[in-house]
Order: sequence, then C-alpha cells, then structure tokens
Amino acid sequence: MTNDVKESFSGGAPPAPAALAAKVRTLAPSMTRSMQRVAEAVAGDPAGCAALTVTGLAELTGTSEATVVRTARLLGYPGYRDLRLALAGLAAQQQSGRAPAVTADIAVDDPIADVVAKLAYDEQQTLADTAAGLDTVQLGAAVGALAGARRIDIYGAGASSLVGQDLAQKLLRIGLIAHAHTDPHLAVTNAVQLRSGDAAVAITHSGSTGDVIEPLRVAFDHGATTIAITGRPDGPVSQYADHVLTTSTARESELRPAAMSSRTSQLLVVDCLFVGIAQRTYETAAPALSASYEALAHRHNPRTR
Repeated sequence: MTNDVKESFSGGAPPAPAALAAKVRTLAPSMTRSMQRVAEAVAGDPAGCAALTVTGLAELTGTSEATVVRTARLLGYPGYRDLRLALAGLAAQQQSGRAPAVTADIAVDDPIADVVAKLAYDEQQTLADTAAGLDTVQLGAAVGALAGARRIDIYGAGASSLVGQDLAQKLLRIGLIAHAHTDPHLAVTNAVQLRSGDAAVAITHSGSTGDVIEPLRVAFDHGATTIAITGRPDGPVSQYADHVLTTSTARESELRPAAMSSRTSQLLVVDCLFVGIAQRTYETAAPALSASYEALAHRHNPRTR
C-alpha cells in the first residue's frame, strides 16, 4: 500500500452503513475522476459491489486496486474489507425498504405539486445525510468552545451569510456576544481583535470562499478557537479550523442551485450548535431567552402597547 493511501485515512470509527451514501454524495465532487467512478459504483449498487473483491471492483470501474483502497479510506474506512461490510449493511437496508429511491430532477414543465414533492424529498434527504455524516465529537467540541467564548465572530458570504445571521441572532437571544460579518473587510478588521478565549465560525459550502477563509485565518493566527461549517471538509477552509462540521447537499440542478440545498444542511448544524450551547449554559441562557421574549411580546400583540 502506498504512503498516500495510508495517510488519507484520518482514523477513528468508520461511518455506519447509513452514513455511507451521504458521505459519497458529499465527497464525490472533490475526488479524482477515477475515485468518483469507484464511489459512484458503491453508492449505486452496494449489494453488487459488496460481493466483489478489491480486484473485481477495480476491474468493474476501470481503475486500480490502489484507487479502490484510496477511495475506501477517503470515505472513512481503514481498508476495503471494512467498506465491503458497510456496503453489505447498506444493501440490507435498501432491501428492507428503508432507503428510498432518488427522485428525478425538477423539470421546467413539472406541475407545482410535483415540484413540492421533489423539493420536500430532497430537503429530507439532505437533512438525513447531514445528520448521518455529522461528527458528534467535533460538534461537542465546537459547542464547548462557543459556550465559553468571550466573543464570537461569524463569517459567511452569499447564502451562507444568511445562515451566519441566523446563528448570531440565536446566540444573542441567549446572552452571548455574537456578530455575523458579511463585509469581508470588516470581517478581517474584527478578526484582528480576537484572542484566546474568543471563537470564530466560518460558513462556506464550497470550503474555498476567499472572503470567508481570510478572516478565519486571521482569527486562527490570533489564537481564537475556529470552527468551519462546510460541505467540503478537505477544502482550504479546514486548514484554519480547529473543528470541522461537515454538511451535505442535494444534487444540484438548473432550477435548484447548490446554494439552496446547502443552506438547509447548514441551518441544521446551526440549530444543533444552538441547542447544545443552550444546554451547556442553561442557567444563564433560559433567563436571557425569557427576557428577549418579554421584550418583544408587545410587538406581536398591539393591544398590550
């Protein structure tokens, strides 16, 4: 086995069978074309691939044994044997009816009822994939860092900036000092002020958005605890993240760009962070949340003004 194959496996428990399909969908776009062929084969026919030796799968996909092993390790398995066991488990789930078929893309002439059904299915699949692939150890560490932070800066661009604003609002409601920055210049200016005991969160589906990576790098260099919420855990943003939370996304299509589906999974991670932080800081979070409700109550009931 070559050194690059050995180094590609990061250790820890391999993903459960339910998380395998989600991980393939998440990582496939960043793989080489030969690795993509292996990943697409195991995701498309887990039962058939589970019955193949490493040589058989290499021949089926027109690749090499090293590529098959490298793909298995990138997906989180120590070796091909472990991947085969996961494939067998995934095949059993599909045969029992727990794994639904993938719906077709939305067409220009689809009736609105079909659009609703397809979007609902894609949203559900995206959330399920994100939950299955989310590293709860990393999530717990991120929760701990944010719960004890003196100050929290949040960076996002485009659709991810909306998610950042949502996180900042939630944290403010429970008494934490949090600011979402959408202007890249102000983001860097504020990141310079961060120190040990502070935290910074970068939200970027691609993992390569320069306007998000730059302030996170500055925060990292100044000693703040850094967190990346990204659909590409192997992207440049991870170089400057102490904790990486991986999101999934539905298949991109002409009428449904990645920004729409990625936001769904990002919001799930944000909600997980918020609830975890609220649990950790319950004695102060609960009174702060009640106070914010009371302060805004009259705006929802004009008769109390």
